[in-house]
Amino acid sequence: MKKIVLGTLIAAATMMAAANYNKCATCHGAKAEKKALTKSQIIQGWPAEKIEAALHGYKDGTYGGPTKGVMKLQVDALSDADIKDLAKQISAMK
Repeated sequence: MKKIVLGTLIAAATMMAAANYNKCATCHGAKAEKKALTKSQIIQGWPAEKIEAALHGYKDGTYGGPTKGVMKLQVDALSDADIKDLAKQISAMK
């Protein structure tokens, strides 16, 4: 029974983590391989620290170019933990 509960919790956590990037994939591509709205940089391969800094910058309004407003709307609801998790997910994409 403990294994089933633990397995369910791990699966749920994995699904929740994956859901974080789903919203991003619409513009950035399934593997972060696209220029969002043909204006942004391709974020695939960025180190987690750079992604995390960019997301925090979008959130506080200190980072971004033409897509700054769009990105601010996307990251406003993210917690620091969400941003860290999302940065790890994106940096692992190849």
